[in-house]
Amino acid sequence: MRRFLPLAALLSLSVFACALETDEDLDDSSEDSALTEGTAETRAVLRLVNDATVTKDELVTKAKVQAAIAGRIVAHRNGADALAGTADDDAYDTLAELKGQSVGASTLKKLVDYAKARGFMSTAEVVFSPQAYDQSHLAKVQTLIAGAKESIDIAMYSFSDAGISTALEAAAARGVKIRFMFETGGDDSRKPVLTIQNTKSWQLEKRGADVRFVNKIMHHKFMIVDGPRDAMDHANGARIVTGSANWSSGAATRYDENTLFLSGEPELALRLQREFNTLWEHSRDFVSTRTFEYAPSTLSIVDPLTPDNTGIDAFFTSSNFTPSGTTFRANGKDTVADALVRAIEGATKSIHLASGHLRSRPVAEALEKKRIAAPTVDIRVYLDSQEYISQSGHNAQVSDRADCITAAAGNQSAIDDCNEKGFLFGYEAGQAGVNVKYKYYAYRWDTSYAPQMHNKFMVVDAKTLYTGSYNLSDNAEHETFENMLSFSGASFAPLVASYEQTFEKLWRTGEAEGKLAALEAKLAGTGPVPIVFDAMALDWAQITALKTKIRVACPAVDSDAYRTNAAGHLTCAR
Repeated sequence: MRRFLPLAALLSLSVFACALETDEDLDDSSEDSALTEGTAETRAVLRLVNDATVTKDELVTKAKVQAAIAGRIVAHRNGADALAGTADDDAYDTLAELKGQSVGASTLKKLVDYAKARGFMSTAEVVFSPQAYDQSHLAKVQTLIAGAKESIDIAMYSFSDAGISTALEAAAARGVKIRFMFETGGDDSRKPVLTIQNTKSWQLEKRGADVRFVNKIMHHKFMIVDGPRDAMDHANGARIVTGSANWSSGAATRYDENTLFLSGEPELALRLQREFNTLWEHSRDFVSTRTFEYAPSTLSIVDPLTPDNTGIDAFFTSSNFTPSGTTFRANGKDTVADALVRAIEGATKSIHLASGHLRSRPVAEALEKKRIAAPTVDIRVYLDSQEYISQSGHNAQVSDRADCITAAAGNQSAIDDCNEKGFLFGYEAGQAGVNVKYKYYAYRWDTSYAPQMHNKFMVVDAKTLYTGSYNLSDNAEHETFENMLSFSGASFAPLVASYEQTFEKLWRTGEAEGKLAALEAKLAGTGPVPIVFDAMALDWAQITALKTKIRVACPAVDSDAYRTNAAGHLTCAR
């Protein structure tokens, strides 16, 4: 219960509630309801009964709830003045509070069924890449776009999928209003007149999407379909896509990624909508031959309007910037890193982190300190192979950092830059006792053939999930727009478990197939030397030993020819 009423008001409410009761029996079902606090069904019911537009008559005629019970439910919610949407409304915070209005098992079943029919039931589905295209996140995104009725808001770093382009064009033709915050928009806008029509931004506008861009890196990968752009009541039915994956074939069919598809989560819909609105309102227009009327959201989304679901949280690096016109300037905050550090510090059993990078000093140091302070906590970090650094390479970056600090001559801002930027912490964390593995698939990393470990998620104590677009780096925190969402509680337990299972699978990449032994056998043989090979999850020592064997088998591997043309040297002739 969110607040206490004066005694007189309570007495008034009691009299009013009693007046509603008739000779009709109240729900005295003796069987216990299967509902428990925090489940998706319970949350759906609470959303239903807390909706100020839901009346006693609706509960009676459509949900088939007994009139006396429906009256008690609505009277409690509306408060002493018996009016919905006023200051004294007393929303239900728990299932127990709702049961206190003579709501038993049979009524709860009716409320669950009706909440589902009204669209109050939340869904959360994750697609882990790589997948066949027709099972990928790209295919699901196309389906969502095809079902859009009023609006689509997209914030995207990289986009190249033809199927989604076609779906957006069809949606625009139906009258759906499409706004597209696109990282590429800035570069595209500077193209010469003769080539600008070939840009992705131009083609998006040609298909009916209004494209804008910001003065920082736009690294989000989320979409809101039929969201609360202009109306609060759209929050319940909004459909959301977010995660680590860009909208490209590589993200769908080659890389390790995760993409979440959510509905029935009004808090998340409102918070993502507010994030999008902030970017849109301080963005710059991509100008093409097609004219779009500037269309900011008309709904002002403030904290008191946002439902507080204790199982969901959202962190945005936009909090680290202060906007002025169409410019964002860093304000010194570390919103996402601080949230992750708090989670690491609070872990009691396990920390499982899958990330393409580990270049965030706060996060790396938190992991190292946790390893020392809590030696029994299972801390495992899985990185992409581009994070591997040799001991000599690590020593060089330490030396470079020291030289940078010396050159800063006491300037704290410059010293902070020296400490934060461009440092690979995987080796250091491993030396501190953190269990670190890398997805390793080539002697030399190159984007042309890298099946990247591009996930960005962390599971703490097998109970709380953190996932989003956020790379673990100072650049992500202070130069980039990113998101990191968290999920916990009974309602999201299956979702968290699916990420835990995926982490365990990633952690053992190539192990069951014996891929390391098979590769070492090839290196010891007489055939071509593999420079690029099947991915394996290896620790620093295993990679270091493997690289030595490759150099012995192929002395030319470190030559200028191999370094400057990695894509042209997938194998080495003996």
